Amino acid sequence: MNPLPARCGCIDVHTHVIPAEFPRYIGQRANVPWPSMRDAQPCHRHVVISGEIYRTVPHHAWDTAARLADMDATDVAHQVLSPMPELLSYWMDGEDAGVLSRYLNETLAGMVARAPDRFSALGAAPLQDMDRAIAELDHAVGTLGLAGIEVGSNVMGVPIGDPRFWPFFEAAQACNAAIFVHPLRPAGMDRLVGPPALEQIVAFPGEIGLAAASLITGGLLARFPKLRIALSHGGGSIQALVPRMQFAWEKQRALRDAMATAPVDAARALYYDDLLYSPQAIRALVELVGETRVMIGTDYPFAIMDADPAARIASLGLPDSVVQQLRWKNAAAWLGRI
Repeated sequence: MNPLPARCGCIDVHTHVIPAEFPRYIGQRANVPWPSMRDAQPCHRHVVISGEIYRTVPHHAWDTAARLADMDATDVAHQVLSPMPELLSYWMDGEDAGVLSRYLNETLAGMVARAPDRFSALGAAPLQDMDRAIAELDHAVGTLGLAGIEVGSNVMGVPIGDPRFWPFFEAAQACNAAIFVHPLRPAGMDRLVGPPALEQIVAFPGEIGLAAASLITGGLLARFPKLRIALSHGGGSIQALVPRMQFAWEKQRALRDAMATAPVDAARALYYDDLLYSPQAIRALVELVGETRVMIGTDYPFAIMDADPAARIASLGLPDSVVQQLRWKNAAAWLGRI
């Protein structure tokens, strides 16, 4: 990838893609939750999984021209594209998930090719099958030229920081891939009272916080210090968890023996998007993890997206040097472009 200019518009690291169509399932298994698309109201389509509408999405999810127009209107110079997380499909057989991952990655590469100065992309890999996941990582980054891989916060309930995923992260470090962690099928859904939309609003912050904690407490960051891992949704509950982990780490010998790196230092080795919807929360995140670790992320083009990321950063009242870090420099470093 070419380096970015010394000063540019915002880089949005958290945007999602859904293909306009999916290939027909040609595997040998029955009742596979293979996605398809169905026409909806004008400029929208239904994502259908297992015969039911999972989500209705606008054409911006696959239409590069529409995305570019929106980017120009909001001072976004560059978007990092990644699949809608449900499409990671860790619950499928590894062979089927590998076929879907390949299709997603080729779709993403095609979008980047149409505007390589405006888009980068993070692909999918079937983490339920480690050999296939590593092979798809190699294809996505080495052959298709994607910037890295989006991973779920857990794989069928196993937290992403679990050592069984270390071979994948070792391979990601070796090929200089950026990693983006997104909530997926969060814990605690049985405790929610209210409409289904509360999954994203209430359950996601706790889920991504648990994923972040697993990366810190499981030793992955100490094992692979050159990995560039970013957490979506501002790291969720990480702001509450890190001080608690740090206090316990300082007071309890067993925790110090289990964790070679202090929790606050490990948290500062990760990157975070700023999708916290509040200037106070973003400033607190910058204070916790440092001004070189926070990036713009909007969740474009979904309903809970931050519609004006540049204005959000401007509202923080931070020095211009820090503003530039948040607007684009930190993202460029995470992508490996400066």
